[in-house]
Amino acid sequence: MKLILDAHALIWAVDDPPKLGSQATRALRDPANDLFVSAGTVWELAIKVGLGKLSLSLPFREWMHLAMSDLGTAVLPITVEYADVQSRLPRYHGDPFDRLLVAQAQVENMSLLSSDSVLDQYGVARIW
Repeated sequence: MKLILDAHALIWAVDDPPKLGSQATRALRDPANDLFVSAGTVWELAIKVGLGKLSLSLPFREWMHLAMSDLGTAVLPITVEYADVQSRLPRYHGDPFDRLLVAQAQVENMSLLSSDSVLDQYGVARIW
């Protein structure tokens, strides 16, 4: 299964694993799953760190490289196709980063690893 991690899922997987749901934990540990982090999530975390709204256990760049290496994730770039799909999504969720994840999940037939139940309104599979 292909999984795309929401920002909080990525943070908790690295810095606070007990916050993960049991299904999320199993999905992250299953070697049969392919794990992805959106380039949008990388950008979102960098913005929050830069604004002082988020503290990570290591400096941002070091933390991202270690997180991606430890979890075995690949970066999913932002493409025109994803942006186009995102631009046509209903505004169930106000966060453009989360709508980008929905668009990427829809286009790539991925499941979202997220605790955010609002995302269910988009009809994508969500694991938590």
